[in-house]
Amino acid sequence: MDRLAIYKRIAEQASQGDLVFPTHVEETLKLKRILDNPDCHLETAAKYIIADPVLSARTVALANSASFNRSGMEVNNVPMAISRIGFRTIRTLVSATVVRQLNTQVRDPLLKEKARELWEHSAHVAALGQVIAKYITKVDPDTAMFSGIVHEVGGFYLISRAEEFPGLLDGEPEIWSEYGERLIGRGVMKYLGIPAHVMNAVEQLWQGVSASPPKSLGDTLILANEMSPFVSPLHEEMGLNTKQFAANFDFDVNETTLREILNDNHEEVDSLSAALLV
Repeated sequence: MDRLAIYKRIAEQASQGDLVFPTHVEETLKLKRILDNPDCHLETAAKYIIADPVLSARTVALANSASFNRSGMEVNNVPMAISRIGFRTIRTLVSATVVRQLNTQVRDPLLKEKARELWEHSAHVAALGQVIAKYITKVDPDTAMFSGIVHEVGGFYLISRAEEFPGLLDGEPEIWSEYGERLIGRGVMKYLGIPAHVMNAVEQLWQGVSASPPKSLGDTLILANEMSPFVSPLHEEMGLNTKQFAANFDFDVNETTLREILNDNHEEVDSLSAALLV
């Protein structure tokens, strides 16, 4: 079966919700559904998160990041961390765990490295998105962070399937853009229950059309993606141009500039991305 036929097959499966996930992803999705219940209390959330050592560590790390730890007082347990960052951010963190777990069964070293690089890119886009939303576009910062986390979920899913189909991620970028990003990405986001307005923002990123100056959630995501110092390994052919763009791009924001805002809040971006990379 040629590469285009494989993409079409996976895209058709994704559109029908016929997706192949590792067992532990399904377990984390169960936790996501528990947390999505409006009647879920802090004690219940803490009980389930404490049962997962990695998720516990990420929850505490995020609560102690510069974005959430304004007082400078560190927390050292999950219930206090949840109280500080709130349920919406916990749900975002669980979604991040789902995305990262898609590739935990990958054994090929090259694919594992692609997955690592893709998560590094996603974490920085999420951190930049939150800061850009907070200080520039004034959209909801938590939603902007969430959008950054899930914007490459189709890529993570394809990496998880690439060992079945050697060479799947090689070749023409147009095939990846049409089938990998859009059709497969859309199917995976629907399966994961990504809200419609977040999906719309991700689709705006795929289209690459944004307002100047940026205003919407989609504009925020596009700008964060362009300003990230780490380029998606699935868009390597654009990497050099993207880095050059990020190094030189700037615009006025009230009495300051984009570059000054990002420089003034680099600690917030760095600590948040570091917490997501734990």
